[in-house]
Amino acid sequence: MELKATRYDVTDGIAVVMLARPKRRNAWTGRMHTEYRWILREADCDPAVRVIVVTGDPDGVAFCPGADLQALEGHSARGQYDAGTPDDIAEPGYGVDPAFDATFAYHFGVGKPIIAAINGAAAGVGLVLAAFCDLRFCVPGVKFTAAHGRYNFPVEYGLSWVLPRIIGLTHANDILLSSRVFTAEEADRMGFLNRIVPAERLMDEVMAYARMLATSVAPGSARESKRQIYRDLHRDAASSVKVAEALLVEMSRTPDYKEGVKAFMEKRPPAWSG
Repeated sequence: MELKATRYDVTDGIAVVMLARPKRRNAWTGRMHTEYRWILREADCDPAVRVIVVTGDPDGVAFCPGADLQALEGHSARGQYDAGTPDDIAEPGYGVDPAFDATFAYHFGVGKPIIAAINGAAAGVGLVLAAFCDLRFCVPGVKFTAAHGRYNFPVEYGLSWVLPRIIGLTHANDILLSSRVFTAEEADRMGFLNRIVPAERLMDEVMAYARMLATSVAPGSARESKRQIYRDLHRDAASSVKVAEALLVEMSRTPDYKEGVKAFMEKRPPAWSG
């Protein structure tokens, strides 16, 4: 696919996905969503990729400020919302679990950790995107908002499901019922962020963390741990334990289990087969 609204690069097992419409502050469009899903599918299928990082083009001075205002004007003129995506849009993460087979929920089906490097404002769909990533690193002073209330929209793309699970019902109700602006510092206190990092060090710290995941965690373990986390949000404790016990037996038969033990005993980095 020709990438016009995003950029994609893979280095040392880390895929960096950049939302790249700097003249529009990296605002979201149907084209961007189409490219983003295609990139996630490519990264998920690429055995060389261990971790995925999502960020905004720094020249846009934002992570993603939501839907492009021109697109919103178009929705209003047409009298209804239009996602602007093709019928044959890529389906990364689909087929793992029916609970993940929907827009943005597909992040949970992608078998690799996804880190949001939030380098500027994240509003509307930008907040949704950050929420559906597995980890969130952010620069100080960033402004967040759900935004939907000011347009007479509903809470977008499952944010009403995922946000209470990240920050709790009390904080989520505040954010979603008011559509107010809140800052990175408040988001950190709520538990939305993993870390606030000075702007000049953001990508260095994110990439260092991503390299740690890529080198120290077996790919199979990363994949199954992520699936357990999000599937367990839908099931009871006993079912979670039983699934974990079955996976323990199954995964102990793999070459990467033997390699992990051997590398630990020999005090060397493991050479994962994936």
